[in-house]
Amino acid sequence: MPELPEIEVLKRSLEPRLAGRRILEVRIHAPALREPLDRRSLMSLAGRRVERLGRRSKYLLVEIEQGATLVIHLGMSGRLTLAPVATELEAHEHLSFRLDGGERLRLRDPRRFGLAFVASTDGLEADRHFRHLGAEPLSPVLTGGQLAALAHGRRGPVKSFLMDGRLLVGVGNIYATEALHRAGIHPSRSVARIGAERWQRLAEAVVGILERAIEEGGTTLNDFTDGAGQEGDFQGSLAAYGRAGEPCLTCGSTLRRMVQSGRSTFYCPRCQR
Repeated sequence: MPELPEIEVLKRSLEPRLAGRRILEVRIHAPALREPLDRRSLMSLAGRRVERLGRRSKYLLVEIEQGATLVIHLGMSGRLTLAPVATELEAHEHLSFRLDGGERLRLRDPRRFGLAFVASTDGLEADRHFRHLGAEPLSPVLTGGQLAALAHGRRGPVKSFLMDGRLLVGVGNIYATEALHRAGIHPSRSVARIGAERWQRLAEAVVGILERAIEEGGTTLNDFTDGAGQEGDFQGSLAAYGRAGEPCLTCGSTLRRMVQSGRSTFYCPRCQR
């Protein structure tokens, strides 16, 4: 599933090509997504101009003039790309926007776990999709003190804590695994047994991993591409995730795999305590 780095990469790849352009036509090809596409609100965007792009957690925000925001979530397998308007309809293409300049923005989602809806720009944070979301780790930059405050009174494993989107958004399984490996913290360690020094080390690792993933175009294990259809490269920089049985790049010990909350976790038994 695309996480924070992938949506940030998507935003940065699309914004220069979308901002200032007018939506000439909206077409709904297959309305069945996680939530059915609302024809009336989506069609209301025709004739309006794109002002800017943003991101909140794993949601891409396309701000449209007259106070509307097109919200897109890629789910498990979604892709949002720009293509010449004459390009043939893709398999599993659910929604498209014909733009001035001869291109169309198209949303494709084979597994149909994605979302696309229109919300009021001013009321976005109160929308039911957003009001439960936790802190952004990159803006402002996450600190150890912030992590410690979020963990206050809790006792669960630190990896589950990092992945709780009600506390901290966008740190999915891959990035939590990588950050804990970089910080030298065992994924099963209770948040009640982490001191200030470790919290700061973990905060720096989370920020560093997310920023590097963005620089390398995100992680493409299955479906993710940016707005131009380019895959990410961060999977080539993974130090722990998916590497069970291979040597740790830090100490040479054999990396191990375990399951936490139904998700695979990879760690070094020597480096991570």
